[in-house]
Amino acid sequence: MPICLGLAGCFAFAVALRLLHRAWWLAVLSVVPALFVLVGTVQLAPEAVLRERGVAQQVTITDVQTSGKRHEFALRGDAGPLDEPLVYSGSAPGYRVGQQLTVLTDPQRQVELADAEDVDVAGKRSMLVFGAVGWTLFALLAGWRGHVRRARGRQAMAPLPI
Repeated sequence: MPICLGLAGCFAFAVALRLLHRAWWLAVLSVVPALFVLVGTVQLAPEAVLRERGVAQQVTITDVQTSGKRHEFALRGDAGPLDEPLVYSGSAPGYRVGQQLTVLTDPQRQVELADAEDVDVAGKRSMLVFGAVGWTLFALLAGWRGHVRRARGRQAMAPLPI
């Protein structure tokens, strides 16, 4: 799932809570489970592919190219240099030239390779479930709030200007 589509969905959920129940606090609090849903959905599929059909290889880091906070590590396996680098985006990669590690590569080259220790399908699935449960609780809370407001004779939604 593309991250821009996930961001749009999370934003739409927060806006819907705000518009339907006139409660900014619900919309703001819904950002926390939205982040879990977003990270879970964006990272679950590639990691599941690597876990399912990925091939584990022992490699040695031979070189590093740095551009800002993007680090590309050149890798050498038993059969020679790998065509695909190990990419790390951040300030402190934790890898060094000469280090040996195990990477998972996709034989169909649809997913970029990753450090085998970083592939955690169960963790991403847990994040997705946790976020979905959080969103469900917020939707139930918003529905209950709307029911209580209507029972007291107040509108849950501002009237539309005509």
